[in-house]
Amino acid sequence: MPPHRGTTTSVLVQQLIPDSRVFDAEKVGETLMDITPGLPGTDNFQHWPPWRPLVVETVRHVLDYTGGTLVMPMTVLVEQYWREICKGLAQYAIPVRHFVLHADQDTLRGRIAGDTVLGPNSPFRLRHLELYAEAARTWLHAEAEVVDTTHLTPVQAALQIAKAVKS
Repeated sequence: MPPHRGTTTSVLVQQLIPDSRVFDAEKVGETLMDITPGLPGTDNFQHWPPWRPLVVETVRHVLDYTGGTLVMPMTVLVEQYWREICKGLAQYAIPVRHFVLHADQDTLRGRIAGDTVLGPNSPFRLRHLELYAEAARTWLHAEAEVVDTTHLTPVQAALQIAKAVKS
């Protein structure tokens, strides 16, 4: 799902869930990318082993400090990475509600073509279309509550998620 759409939806979800905050785990990856000299080369910071435990520890420390709920817009397409994060959060008894904002491939291609954040037809995002389709087919959709956004606005998707969380 396109990063800007997920970020937009997460801000809207946060506004609908009392005592919640948005935490974008991509910022942890950006911090790792800023290390100089750089960490070993990769096309995705999620491949760096420190990323997953740092996400878990950041979540734990923020929740210990603030309480409430964290809304996290982050697409994890590698099952092992998702399991590491879930296992880490479970060790701290942090409950997870996992939502996947889904859209069909044509809709995703259209959104990527019109992306004003990473630019039209971002090669990074286009490369991840097949990875998403494979993850969705093999494990991701079975692990999550899938919200089909093909014909939904971010507001409609946020309302659906907030309703599910509150029920």
